[in-house]
Amino acid sequence: MATQKTPSFDPLTLEVVDLIGTVVARYHEEYEEAAAEHALTGAQARLLSLLSLEPLPMRRLAQKLKCEPSNVTGIVDRLEARGLAERRPDPSDRRVKLAAVTEEGRAVARSLRLSLRFAREPLATLSREERVALRGLLLRMLNGPTPD
Repeated sequence: MATQKTPSFDPLTLEVVDLIGTVVARYHEEYEEAAAEHALTGAQARLLSLLSLEPLPMRRLAQKLKCEPSNVTGIVDRLEARGLAERRPDPSDRRVKLAAVTEEGRAVARSLRLSLRFAREPLATLSREERVALRGLLLRMLNGPTPD
């Protein structure tokens, strides 16, 4: 029986992985704090942020949030009760309901984005060229190498 060998990583790769994990953890912690300042859960805040970009069908929201559609229904219900979101028919398919942000919800989403100092302030210390390079590296990590 053949045993699978776990790939070894060099110390630099391990350090980068740890740093990425630390950045992600700090971002989530600050995001949860910002959400709580608006009496929102982290999931409600993420959904509101998504809806501030465009109205989306419930199933698509569930895919983006990586959860079950029934969970999204409950989150939208709570945002709707607070006047931050609404349901409306999809103009291209009236059988489908879109979740959409209200003006008040858009203002809360904007406030949430502005309060995320950890994500914004360190990036401000990088030059435009460094931010462009970082964006490119992160996209490459997410999407894999691009063909030459």
